[in-house]
Amino acid sequence: MPINKKNIRFFFLIVFFSLVATVSNAQCAMCRAAIESEGNAEKAAAVNDGIVYLMAIPYILVALIGLFIYKMNQKKKTI
Repeated sequence: MPINKKNIRFFFLIVFFSLVATVSNAQCAMCRAAIESEGNAEKAAAVNDGIVYLMAIPYILVALIGLFIYKMNQKKKTI
């Protein structure tokens, strides 16, 4: 792949979004209330992390499929 402005911008965009840390509270109201009523903050944090993990997997899969389709279209253009 030749190095040009478009590829460099795309690379830095990917690096930027990979390094930006965001805090999210992914618990639904019912889950949060049930876990916090027990008074165990560690357990509530673990459930929150698990929900965020389960939420991230579909987005990663869709991104990989999109990248695969993009690469296939780029190969068709060069042929």
